[in-house]
Amino acid sequence: MQLPPRIALATRNAHKLRELRRICAEWRVEWVTVETDDQADFPDVEETGETYLDNALLKARAVAAALGMAALADDSGIEVDPLGGGPGPRSARYAGDGATDEENLQALIRAIRGIPGSGRTARYRCVAVLALPDGTAVHAEGVCEGTLRTKRAGGGGFGYDPIFVPVGWDETMAELTDEQKDRISHRGRAFRGLLETLRDRSA
Repeated sequence: MQLPPRIALATRNAHKLRELRRICAEWRVEWVTVETDDQADFPDVEETGETYLDNALLKARAVAAALGMAALADDSGIEVDPLGGGPGPRSARYAGDGATDEENLQALIRAIRGIPGSGRTARYRCVAVLALPDGTAVHAEGVCEGTLRTKRAGGGGFGYDPIFVPVGWDETMAELTDEQKDRISHRGRAFRGLLETLRDRSA
């Protein structure tokens, strides 16, 4: 699969759109988003898959089919070791269906509050997918290891970033600059890996 000239970003999340534009700045393509196209054209896809890959494929293929062009999607989550790897693919719904980022964050803080700091190991995981209208798809995965705090810090990022401290850093993900975060984040690694895979296949 070659890198298409036009790609739809299969998300309605404004935070994620900004982040993807930064991460994918070197993708020499024309981006189509809910901000540049008619929002009604973008299907609202329910994440019913059991894995990150399942959900990313659902979103990418649905948007690709609806718009008749290549679509880029991802699914990601946080995996907390003392919680058995949860919430995982349910990270966006950890506090219940329709929960806000703040409600999910507070629910996770409550869940880990009694766990010693050394035991609060966790990781962010992301699977990125590029799909064509015929259903053909390519994917890549990225992981960022870290630990969790019970007190939030930083005003950047979104989701669980205010309590996630990446390995090798003293700051939370929400305290890092955009450049620092994109360089080490699970999403940055997944999309850079996807671009590398596409380049290898078209070489």
